Amino acid sequence: MAMQTIMNARDIDRSLHRISLEILEKNHGVDELAIVGIHTGGVFLAERIRRKIVDHEQVELPLGHLDITLYRDDWSLISQNPIVRKTDIGFAVENRRVVLVDDVIFTGRTIRAAMDAIMDFGRPLSIQLAVLADRGGRELPIQPDYVGLTVNADDGERVDVLLVEKDDRDEVVLLEAEK
Repeated sequence: MAMQTIMNARDIDRSLHRISLEILEKNHGVDELAIVGIHTGGVFLAERIRRKIVDHEQVELPLGHLDITLYRDDWSLISQNPIVRKTDIGFAVENRRVVLVDDVIFTGRTIRAAMDAIMDFGRPLSIQLAVLADRGGRELPIQPDYVGLTVNADDGERVDVLLVEKDDRDEVVLLEAEK
């Protein structure tokens, strides 16, 4: 597989900084705001976005982690023994503006599952979506509110987000299938 770097560590940090400011602007600050990362990559990005907002606003901001494995419509196709990670929503979602964070949006199915999972915790004022990379190819009518980079990836290509927390480097790569 051929690999092309489409974002380096500096690009990722710059995009997360911009996304953080856009979240503040759209929500007129942090009142009733909460950040929730979708396992796995979204959790690390959510922590970074939260940290940037906290540093900028000098306030506390609730952070949650969400595992959507058993909410997926294709979980039985992925594995007979799915890996279920911990969901940690230590705050009431009622009357909050929840910003879901994921690394890449593709079909929209992960986000649909995440919205179903959030609703099991209560009814938020709104659910917004922040992603580092939007690769297109939606199967569901779901669009992100905040995007780091839009990538026009073909069917045979994959967008991978590598993060220092799990991959020892920050990079977004486009992997092209061999011909």
